Amino acid sequence: DVGYRLQNSVKANWSKFLLLLSTRIIINRLEALTEPSNLKVLIADDTLYLRDRSKAVELLARVHDHNTGRYHKGFRMLTMGWSDGGSFIPIQLAMLSSAKKKNCLVPMRDDLDKRTVGYKRRKDSTRKATDVLVDMVSVAIATDISTRHLLFDSWFAYPTTIRKIKALGMDSICMLKDTPTIHYTFGNNKVTLKKLFALLRKRPGCAKVLASCMVTIGDDDSGNAIAAKIAFIRHRNKKSWLAILSTDITLTDKEIVTLYKRRWDIETFFKIAKSFLQLAKECQSRSFDAIVANATLVCCRYIMLAIGKRTKSDPRTLGTLFFAVCDEIQQTGFSEALAILLNLLVQTLKSVGLSTEQVLNRVAEFIDHLPPVFKERLLFLPPKREQSLCFQRLKSIASCAKVELLTAEFLLPTVRRLSSPFLRPMPTESAKCGLAATTCHGRRRNRLPLQKNGRLPTATEQRLSTPSSKIP
Repeated sequence: DVGYRLQNSVKANWSKFLLLLSTRIIINRLEALTEPSNLKVLIADDTLYLRDRSKAVELLARVHDHNTGRYHKGFRMLTMGWSDGGSFIPIQLAMLSSAKKKNCLVPMRDDLDKRTVGYKRRKDSTRKATDVLVDMVSVAIATDISTRHLLFDSWFAYPTTIRKIKALGMDSICMLKDTPTIHYTFGNNKVTLKKLFALLRKRPGCAKVLASCMVTIGDDDSGNAIAAKIAFIRHRNKKSWLAILSTDITLTDKEIVTLYKRRWDIETFFKIAKSFLQLAKECQSRSFDAIVANATLVCCRYIMLAIGKRTKSDPRTLGTLFFAVCDEIQQTGFSEALAILLNLLVQTLKSVGLSTEQVLNRVAEFIDHLPPVFKERLLFLPPKREQSLCFQRLKSIASCAKVELLTAEFLLPTVRRLSSPFLRPMPTESAKCGLAATTCHGRRRNRLPLQKNGRLPTATEQRLSTPSSKIP
């Protein structure tokens, strides 16, 4: 009963509770785990809060679903979160009904005190989503969270909204949609997005960024033009393009695309909240305050999961010692790191003065003594008999080679897949050899000598048999 009374209370400020909780976690736990050069961003988006079977829920409205194109009964949950590329933390949310009276199915309670937080929550639910978004940005700027960029989808990408956010001191990075009524100033002309793309010179080849240009999206309160940069990206699945706008003109095209990729973090949050955290499923109350309280508690659960995941994956969370030696979250792949270690091992053995056969034996012993966890994750080692045959063939082929060639040609393929380069012919190189043996018009020349087993020599064996003076 105490929990239900707390959820239905009009005096409980759930938005302030979520903001204080997330701000403290970001400042005390997460900001210390990323370098200052790694840009932190705010992400805003909305999702559908379904209540299709409800009839008497307060402020219930007909809400349009962008994915299906249909109307449903429920609310729109506008959410803003913080991301550093490794963790996403929701910091604010607003449950929106509908700004149109004809779409609002159930009216607001008329017995509320206008000084309470519950009354202000209900009044904000009937405002436009873009106006609520601007208020969220102003609240986020007032906190101690260090961020300069806001990411959002094309549903909020209107020049008026972007200008308001820019006036608050926040840069926007958003996807644009081709709308005939929205114009951008390019040079001295006002053009639509489709016409702007037609005027630009495209980059040749299969470039991912087709073109980019500088435009203005209007004037601020002082009458100064607001500059923006638009990058046109090749669509991955269609023969068309996508446009991304950034009011931070110092960013390159690659940086704009890289930052906008983080917007997918909020989509992941919505998926997890609905599928695993029971968003819009466990709360069947008719009170608008209880619905907001339940959504806030779901965000708190997600914050706990995000902190647990970051603590498990990031070694710097274990203490100051690991923070001192770990400058950045691990970016190098596991196989690449082990290949680098083996390369350093060969260089060290070479400096001692060992022969090629001795170096191979030491590398084989090192691989044999690796823990089983590393072997299962990376090496896919063959049985010992095949492994010995593999290294015997490796020694015979590399008997006349230098250590540098041995390292470049045999060590890295051995790390990636120990058995494939030596126990069977390499199909790609064999195909290349066959291609080199034939000329155009179907004639053959420069036939390559066959080996004893009746196959063509591989490119590696040709290179090793070539005199050292001809090696580039």
